[in-house]
Amino acid sequence: MATFSNRLLGIGNNTGIEVPEDVVLAFGRGRRVAVTVTVNGYTYRSTIASRGGRFLIPVSAAIRAETGLEADDPIAVSLELDDAPREVEVPHELANALAADPDAAEAWQKLSYSRKRQHTLAIDGAKASETKARRVAKAIATLRGEA
Repeated sequence: MATFSNRLLGIGNNTGIEVPEDVVLAFGRGRRVAVTVTVNGYTYRSTIASRGGRFLIPVSAAIRAETGLEADDPIAVSLELDDAPREVEVPHELANALAADPDAAEAWQKLSYSRKRQHTLAIDGAKASETKARRVAKAIATLRGEA
């Protein structure tokens, strides 16, 4: 486990944690490392990525809401390697659509964890059933190469 203190970095509308290079390299996994992040007592899964010469971990609006953090706040960070499989819980509406479309289902299986998560978050984030249906249709069209 690696621990360090920093400030929550604001980058435009986004926020992130800058990870010292020596911390990243100490994991021995290259420049892109899957980790479990604990920041100010809140734990989530993420990946360290190299951007613009810095190593960063994103901190979403949802995480900021859970922790009460804002850009430039001091943070205490703990990182652990995360070798557990990354699986996405597929919303039932999307699962039904994939079951009805073998080509889209095959394309779904080839997507990375983050692309699957992007689709599921959009669908889960819809409040109205009509919006959810549109987002499912868009996901299927994208998987079929139509969007």
